[in-house]
Amino acid sequence: QVQLMESGGGLVQAGGSLSLSCAGPESDISIFVMGWYRQAPGQQRELVATINNLGGTEYADAVKGRFTISKTGTRNSVVLQMNSLRVEDTAVYYCKSKTYCARDSWGQGTQGTVSS
Repeated sequence: QVQLMESGGGLVQAGGSLSLSCAGPESDISIFVMGWYRQAPGQQRELVATINNLGGTEYADAVKGRFTISKTGTRNSVVLQMNSLRVEDTAVYYCKSKTYCARDSWGQGTQGTVSS
């Protein structure tokens, strides 16, 4: 299990922005993909965005054009920039990592709330 440290989140009005950060162990060379998922009350956890070590990204249709995932200059560290937020973006956001051996690890989750 890889320990993932999440930060960011909070409360913002619709149309505003939030930034989420996630960092895994810098010395871990087994991680291939990192990303963010979210779970709204009463809903299943869903993909938001991922980025792999080659820089390839994947986004949920609901966030394309509004959210951007990027790698920082530190190994196993990513940032999710969320712009033009909507009330329906309210959820607990979870960081996830996947190793080359397809082993998944999850962060504790951070709340993102968008008010109307």
